[in-house]
Amino acid sequence: MLIALFVMDRPFKISVLDTPESLAIAAAERFVECAEESLRESDCFCVVLAGGNTPRRVYQMLATEPFNSRMDWSKVHLFFGDERAVPADHPDSNYAMVYETLISKIAIPAQNVHRIPGEGDVNENAKRYENHLRSFFSEQAWPRFDLVLLGMGEDGHTASLFPNSAALNERSRWVVAARNEQSGQDRITLTVPVFNHARRVIFLVVGDKKAQRLKEVLRLQPASEQLPAQAIKPINGTIEWLVDAEAASLL
Repeated sequence: MLIALFVMDRPFKISVLDTPESLAIAAAERFVECAEESLRESDCFCVVLAGGNTPRRVYQMLATEPFNSRMDWSKVHLFFGDERAVPADHPDSNYAMVYETLISKIAIPAQNVHRIPGEGDVNENAKRYENHLRSFFSEQAWPRFDLVLLGMGEDGHTASLFPNSAALNERSRWVVAARNEQSGQDRITLTVPVFNHARRVIFLVVGDKKAQRLKEVLRLQPASEQLPAQAIKPINGTIEWLVDAEAASLL
């Protein structure tokens, strides 16, 4: 089911899929279609990957047929929306999850995988990743990613942009250190302006525990304060929400 909404004169799409599995299939299809479209216009496809549990199945599908053979992985550059302050082989690492489900199973050049370093000082790592992005997207005021995949937490956070965090209000840096105050875990995240300069943003939301927050984020029921996911408003791009039936149960 497709729902088209206008919130504060800003159009976006909500596609409601019956199950998490059908959502993963739809997300994998959109990934491939976006890659094909981008590669008709340029020589590379630059995508920001989400961490967490929801996109895991998407990455597994992309590594298998019928999706894998439709991708020219040599022209794909994988970036990350955020990372926890842990080594690359740690169970909590977003990179480790993506490596296990996707990177280790596809023919992608090592130099096309742009990992956020999780080891060491988070502020230094944020600066290193920002410098890396500025070098890759040289002479651009902001990076122009072809696709950004994002999830949403039960508190309305996305990437590692948490409610009431300083990172949420950053307007000049591309990458900053952040902290999950609930867990006390340090993280590194891309900033709101980086996400908002993408060509296409797709949110993936699954489960009834997120239904109330999704309703608030989409402003069908106002929240008492702006939630981080509400800050994602592409300036010259599109946004789509892929949600399963449970997450959409209050829409």
